[in-house]
Amino acid sequence: MRHHALDVIRDEHQALAAMLRSLSMLLQHARREKQLPPFDVLRAMMFYIDEFPERLHHTKESELLFPKLRERAPEMGEVLDRLDRDHATGERAIRDLEHALLAFEVMGESRREAFEQATERYINAYLDHMAREETDVLPAAKRLLTEADWTELDAAFAANKDPLTGHEPEDGYRPLFRKIVNSAPAPIGLG
Repeated sequence: MRHHALDVIRDEHQALAAMLRSLSMLLQHARREKQLPPFDVLRAMMFYIDEFPERLHHTKESELLFPKLRERAPEMGEVLDRLDRDHATGERAIRDLEHALLAFEVMGESRREAFEQATERYINAYLDHMAREETDVLPAAKRLLTEADWTELDAAFAANKDPLTGHEPEDGYRPLFRKIVNSAPAPIGLG
């Protein structure tokens, strides 16, 4: 049986992975061209990461999905603990990256390398986190959760309306997504 929550999680992972890769591509392009990156676009991309994956997606995984798995598969405790720690530190991690971006923007070239390295560490850690969820957590959930569990999860994840997964952005978010889509490189944008 197909579960909507799994589709939403996978779609959101794909959107975030594309955003992270586009972020990296922007930085690589700017370095190659010996230019400063488009700081406004980088800020918009980081704001998206903070607003959608950090606040909506992770919360539902940690508060709904993971507890159900802990109940049915105690042997997954170590993996779930690590993923929960990642979620708990995610908001701080994006804030630290935004601070490094601001330092680069305000202080100039002397802060470029530190920002680029911090960005690559952040991207690699996030991609690893999502890969662990997709290889360990989602298959276990598919095997072990009940139909009642899936009914609750499907309803909760259906409320996620991430515009990068094909949903129309809420009015307040339209300018953010317009900026990202029009300025960021593929696979996220048209830039």
